[in-house]
Amino acid sequence: MFGALWDALLSDQMRDRIARSLGMTVAETRQVLGFWAGLHDLGKITPPFQAQVPEAFAAVQSEPAYAFAPGAERERKFRHEMATHWALALLLDQAGYPGSSRLMRTAVSHQVAQLLGGHHGCFGAVLKAKEVTHASAYQPGLGENGWAAQRRAHFAELQRATGARAVPERGLPAELAVIVVGLVVVADWLASQTEAILPLLPPTGWRGSPDELGEHWERTQKAAPALVAGAQLGRARFDAERFEDMFPFSPNILQGDLVTHLPGLVREKGAGLLLVTAPTGDGKTEAALYAASVLGHAAGARGLFFALPTMATADAMYPRVSAFAEQALSGERALTLLHSMAWLSPAYALAEQGDGTSSAGEVSADAATATEAGTWLRGRKRGLLAPLSAGTIDQALSAVLPLTHNALRLFGLSDKVFVVDEAHAYGPWMHQLLTRLLEWLGAFGVPVVLLSATLSGRTASALVDAYRRGAGFLEPSAVKPCYPGWVFTDATTGEVSTPREVGSGRGRTLDVQLRPVVWDTAAPAGSPVRPDGRRRALREALEPVSAHGGTALVCCTTVAEAQQTFRDLCAAFPELAEREGGLRLLHSRYPAHARQRITAECEAAYGKPRTDTSTDAGIARPRPASILVATQVVEQSLDFDFDLIVSDLAPLAQLMQRAGRARRHVRGSTGRPGWALPEDKPLLVVLEPVDENGATVVPRTWGAVYDAGLLHRTAHLLRGRNGIVVPDDVQELIDAVYAEDFVDQLDGAARRELQRMDAERQADEAAQGHLAEMVAICAPADVAGNLYELSRREAGVTEELLTTRLGADTGRVLCLYEQPDGALALDEAGTLALPTGGSHGLGHPVLAHVMAHVAPVPGRWIRGAEGQPAPEGWERHPMLGDLVLLRMQLIRDADGTNRGWTCRNGGHAIRISDVGLEFEA
Repeated sequence: MFGALWDALLSDQMRDRIARSLGMTVAETRQVLGFWAGLHDLGKITPPFQAQVPEAFAAVQSEPAYAFAPGAERERKFRHEMATHWALALLLDQAGYPGSSRLMRTAVSHQVAQLLGGHHGCFGAVLKAKEVTHASAYQPGLGENGWAAQRRAHFAELQRATGARAVPERGLPAELAVIVVGLVVVADWLASQTEAILPLLPPTGWRGSPDELGEHWERTQKAAPALVAGAQLGRARFDAERFEDMFPFSPNILQGDLVTHLPGLVREKGAGLLLVTAPTGDGKTEAALYAASVLGHAAGARGLFFALPTMATADAMYPRVSAFAEQALSGERALTLLHSMAWLSPAYALAEQGDGTSSAGEVSADAATATEAGTWLRGRKRGLLAPLSAGTIDQALSAVLPLTHNALRLFGLSDKVFVVDEAHAYGPWMHQLLTRLLEWLGAFGVPVVLLSATLSGRTASALVDAYRRGAGFLEPSAVKPCYPGWVFTDATTGEVSTPREVGSGRGRTLDVQLRPVVWDTAAPAGSPVRPDGRRRALREALEPVSAHGGTALVCCTTVAEAQQTFRDLCAAFPELAEREGGLRLLHSRYPAHARQRITAECEAAYGKPRTDTSTDAGIARPRPASILVATQVVEQSLDFDFDLIVSDLAPLAQLMQRAGRARRHVRGSTGRPGWALPEDKPLLVVLEPVDENGATVVPRTWGAVYDAGLLHRTAHLLRGRNGIVVPDDVQELIDAVYAEDFVDQLDGAARRELQRMDAERQADEAAQGHLAEMVAICAPADVAGNLYELSRREAGVTEELLTTRLGADTGRVLCLYEQPDGALALDEAGTLALPTGGSHGLGHPVLAHVMAHVAPVPGRWIRGAEGQPAPEGWERHPMLGDLVLLRMQLIRDADGTNRGWTCRNGGHAIRISDVGLEFEA
């Protein structure tokens, strides 16, 4: 199976690179690595593993030759993969592999043993020379001489059958060792399938003679390629060369500049990293996919991974990557969607037969389904092995955390074009992990495309230099991104090209109105408004929409303030509230099915105009009056288009993201209301919270959503500035916000206060960056032959901690509605009874239905509260185990008025209504 994967997955360049590193020919390398793969389970020839079948073990136990120390058969913590590591170090040394009598980490024999001992996802620590020589004395679970003799016999017969007589001259560098162990793991998984084993089982009376083993070896070699193909583990090919062959339109200015200049750079220098900076709506996605095709073709890459900041943006990108693959790629084009809830996405429903059973082994050759990943690739931990993937950035960053099977994730990325959207959107923790991942990708020689709408020069340099370090170029560069524009660095020479500044076909002057307001969001909806308050400013800004039609986005900082703002606007504009679609609310604190429905409604109402929305006379009409109240969920990768943007104060980068949703698409003079013209002068109203003296102040309700210093810096930059020329002014403003000499513009108390805030931010960023550096795996150059560095964890660091974004304090709840008879249901009407699942647990359709009603909430809401007991067996299910079930009761006033569904949870209450989940102290 390893040999079939070697042939199907690796490029000629990678096979040659591995062979040269080992000092062997490519043919010898295929034989020797296949031999290694066959040794991965050698540790099963040990008392603890064989004792798992007592009746069979009894016969061996009675043989004097198979002696072992008393109790060794119960050494359950000495797992078989650990035994492989311990046993192979000596066997390979005896077979002539380069070794060391003193320093095992430099011995090729030990590196191979350690590599194969990591096939279950974690590598063991380096053994001492005395431990290798007298292994059974340190690990009684290995058994005595008879067990060692059987392992030697197994080793010898496997070597004879595979013909792997060559001996490597050197060990593998870390990045290539990761590729080999990845192939070993995948080979193990494929070969361990029941449908792979049963046809190859030897007949009764089979004795394992040399001839019989040879015949079995021949049969397995013939069977393996079909299993690899059936799992859709081949290579995509980047065949299309012209932009028009990939997309049904001609390139815009940014895309056209890449078309004109990138292929020549790549032909001259080879593949590398491309950084593209451009405003939202300037076609960065298509630019990235075109660049991926150019870079992927040059590098001989086997596929593509498109990384995005959120699950919603990954869901939206999945069909776009699929459409691109249909047009631009050939070969194996299996596509996976990668995030924790991907299996619930409508675009990614699991391929199941009508009876709910899996259709494994059946691979459709129909062109219409050519990009749908099959059952095997949708299994746990396998999605990144597909040639093509769209998913959240977390899926890739997990590769550089010491998690089980992180090496398999690195292998999954090792030969693909890696695209990162919204590269500016990650805090210090994720930024540090991204730089470490880029070091590994640089070592692999993987083509990378980074996309950003707002990226400071300092951040750009850090990302580019991380990639260059991985490729072996240690001297720093000073990248000064153009906006809009792009810059390229190749992995062969490490040279950074001269940044190319390109024009924009969407040049505009953003009309920015900074409105200082007293923060009165807590006032009851519909109560009298104060003249200098936020509620008054909102009414004035939105009046044109209410009176004359058109659309507006109101972007709030917290979910609670978005909910209260929505209620207040319903009271302020009752006619809009009564009309379907007149007022909408979108945030993260809805059950999944509700958020999905609202997002779909928003895409229809505010998305790109369709060609069939014109009247019979061909004249576009303004959209009916409609206001969307939302949180930051609208900032990234959602193609919304509003006539007006009203936003709470936020850091400048976020404001520019939101402004990118203003008059995003051309609708013409008849497609927008008169107050929203001209189209190239969109309006952004920024509501600046101030105190009674008019000074910027961060509302206490915002907590730590944004850094206070960045808010003060942004307000200072916008104060007195009527417009921002997009794209000309953007890069200068983004860099100005972070400038170290910013405080020199201020005097007295304001200067001292901002210096204090800056110091706090810098300390927090340093702490997060240091923590990420501490827990992340080391750079490939620092592994130095010891693969344990990929699994080593600091004391107290758990997988649960590592898989949670730093500072994220979240939980998941499932609201259960108590009916009059005491029964619990998933819906208010009681038509969807709470499923229990029975002895076999919940089937996929029922499980999907349950998860569609789950909602995320802050961890403090549910901390210390037990919640409703879960049905039996739920706690053992990975999707259901951490859910908190809330028993919601319908509360009525004395007069019978319905006050909604509420759950008392500890000393507070959680309420759910049409505005989502809310917390009441």
